Parts: sequence; C-alpha cells; structure tokens
Amino acid sequence: MERIEAIFYIEGLSNDKKALENALEEIKNELQNEELVEVKDIHVEDIIEAEDELLKYSGVVEVRVSGGFQEIVKAVLKYGPAIVEVVSPGKIEIKGEDLVKVLGEVSLVMGKLMNRYGSLAAYPDLSEIPIPRMGYSRDEIEEFITDDRNIRYRFVIEVTGKDENGVKEVMAKAFTLEGCRINSLVLRGETTGEGFKGLLAAELLSTFDVMFQLTAKYAPIAISIVEPEIIDVTANELQNSLTDLGGFVNELVTRPLKKKLLSQG
Repeated sequence: MERIEAIFYIEGLSNDKKALENALEEIKNELQNEELVEVKDIHVEDIIEAEDELLKYSGVVEVRVSGGFQEIVKAVLKYGPAIVEVVSPGKIEIKGEDLVKVLGEVSLVMGKLMNRYGSLAAYPDLSEIPIPRMGYSRDEIEEFITDDRNIRYRFVIEVTGKDENGVKEVMAKAFTLEGCRINSLVLRGETTGEGFKGLLAAELLSTFDVMFQLTAKYAPIAISIVEPEIIDVTANELQNSLTDLGGFVNELVTRPLKKKLLSQG
C-alpha cells in the first residue's frame, strides 16, 4: 500500500503557561523518538493567550509524518491531533480485510477511552424524525456502491434503552442522521426492571468517512465489510476521517480537566 504523508496539528491547552510549555516539549521529544511513523519535521508554535477562554493558554505542535494507513491511524489515536492534513497521495486503495483490521484497532482504543471518560454518541430530540426506510434491492445496493461510492458493512454494538422497540427506532434514526442507508437491523436482548439491554446488529451502506466516524463513536464489538473488496479513499475523505478521529480522542481525554474547571468556576 502506498505511503501516506500527512501533517498533524497537535493542540495543547492549559491555564498554566509554563506547564503547557513543558507539555509541548514532551510531545516534541516523544515524536522525535516515534517508531509508528516516520517523523520528517517538527515545529512547536508560540503559545497564545486568550483571556476569555476556559483554558486561556494554547499551543500547537506541527509535525509532518509518513507511513502506511494503519500506522497513520495508530498515530492519530496516540496523539489526538486537532487537525490532520493529508499531503499525499491523492487517493489510496485499501483491501476490505485490511480496513477491517484498522477499524478493529479504532474500535478497541475508542472503546477503552469511552469506558473511562464517557460516550461520544449524542443526538438532538429524534421524536419528530420519521422512521427511515430499511432494506434495499440488489440493484439499488449496486447503484449505491458504484455511483455513490458506498461501502456495505455490518457491525454489532451494545445498546440500552427503555424498551426494545424504542431502542431500534432511535438507532435507525441515529444511523440515518449520520448519513447511512440501513439494509437491516436485528436486535437481541432482554428487558428487565432497569430497561432493555442487548446487542444490535446493523447492515449499513455509507461512504468511507461516515463508516470510519461511526466506528469511532460506537466502538462496535464486531465489524465486517461485505463489499466492495477494494475500497478507494480520496485524500479529502481520509483527511476528514483522521481529523474526526483525532478530535474524538482529544475531546475524551480533556473531559476531566474541563469538568474540573467548570466546577471551580
């Protein structure tokens, strides 16, 4: 697979300027010894002060890296860059089986972070949104894959809610809001005095970036790609997906600090 060259913008925030300077220097030192990817250039920007922000000091480490798709994703999970800029190539091709391995890594790491810091999936009131269509013909699926560059995939997530029907309806609407077409939803579990708890198996069709984002948000316990066998991903799709992933990581790991500051303020 062709190597990817990208620029990570790793942001640091603090109310203590000296502590932030030390933290950015630590990131720089860690990057200089990084083995996941080839580090080509590192630049630490000057710290900026903004009096009206919750964390008034901010700084950025800009690093240019090169590596395979899997290694770049692992580096994003490790450093949580606020922005990822893909420099080259303009497009990559990934085998479905290789993509599943990377998605499994994303799911594993994000699942651990969410167990520690809380969920990422949050939606507005869905009561007024109509229940979406579920199920498509073979001709329609082929059109989605060929014309809309959709991927057909299956994943299984743990779900909870008031009752079985309510969970299925909410998840169908949520997947649609995310940008998915739903081919099937199968729910298994049980309802107790505390509500419904079970597993939801979904077969979905969406673009690469939507699938990548869903994996990061829901950390599925199982995922598989049905078709196509080879997925082509543009630099823009990859850039958006990696930036979203870095943002999710950053949001989770900074929650305790922000929560502490809000309680003090």
